[in-house]
Amino acid sequence: MILNSLSLLNYKNFESQSFAFDTKINCFVGSNGVGKTNVLDAIYHLAFGKSYFNPVATQNIKHDADFFVVDGVFDKDDKTEKIIVSLKRGQKKMIKRNGKMYDKFSDHIGFIPLVIISPADRDLIIEGSDTRRKFIDNVISQSNKQYLSDLINYNKVLSQRNALLKYFALNNTFNAQTLEVYNDQLNTYGTAIFKTRDAFLKAFIPIFKSRYNAISNNNEVVNLSYKSDLFEAQLSELLSKNLNKDKALQYTSVGTHKDDLIFEIEQYPIKKFGSQGQQKSFLIALKLAQFDFLKQESGVAPILLLDDIFDKLDEQRVAQIIGLVDDEHFGQLFISDTHAERTENVVKQIHQSYKIFEL
Repeated sequence: MILNSLSLLNYKNFESQSFAFDTKINCFVGSNGVGKTNVLDAIYHLAFGKSYFNPVATQNIKHDADFFVVDGVFDKDDKTEKIIVSLKRGQKKMIKRNGKMYDKFSDHIGFIPLVIISPADRDLIIEGSDTRRKFIDNVISQSNKQYLSDLINYNKVLSQRNALLKYFALNNTFNAQTLEVYNDQLNTYGTAIFKTRDAFLKAFIPIFKSRYNAISNNNEVVNLSYKSDLFEAQLSELLSKNLNKDKALQYTSVGTHKDDLIFEIEQYPIKKFGSQGQQKSFLIALKLAQFDFLKQESGVAPILLLDDIFDKLDEQRVAQIIGLVDDEHFGQLFISDTHAERTENVVKQIHQSYKIFEL
């Protein structure tokens, strides 16, 4: 998977900008605020139809403009693929592949396998379980359409069940039959999601540990573990058992939407006991394991985006990480950094072609 060229129109701080890329390493350098991360986010946008950094779609439109267009030309399986993502204020976002609009955004997920490593990933450690579930969902959904469909349906039914619980409370009423319909659907989709997540993590955790050992030179023992209500009982049983609690809370308190991923170092939570360097290494290992897993599943090397890679890591460790890319296992790499000379010193050590874009 290679991104040959990228054109931006009214995207974030860019009025109009085009890039022609090297097939291996591409570096964006310049002081803070010039838009290095925005270029990486535009590439992410082409893969996922949304920004990695800003969930409010209209905020990705340049100030004083009415629309944005991100246009990318890729090589995939010896074919040229043109992807365009565009948004006009007051209208729905559009994703087109070779001029044809997708009926559903979800149909596009996984077509361009991509992994991003960014300082914003620290949210995976410091934020709530929702952020870590999104990480699991993002990895699995890129190679498993059925999982993505189950997830969309589960969230739809969950929203309907929560609305019904609120309705019961507001109107001082209760209808067990209607609730049972939602319980059955949640159980079907939730069980499928749980089984897929469990199987995924059994395959993923050894890959992650291997990556962490390579980055840290086997200095610490780290672990990932999957936490879910469904290890205790079937979701249908849990929903029945927690009915009174759900009625009081007016929302569904058990299910796969409460799942979590536990991050540990030396058997303690990394959030409290990991240094900044250890946390950063943990997150990079997590993302490189995501890369390995996606490549294994699709047979295609994902595009790898390294945003502000020198943040909280010394030059030696960065060289070590970029050195991991110095083999045929990896494909195309995009890097952003504030220091042109520092970046060039590191990429020069790698036996690959590269381009440096000064913004």
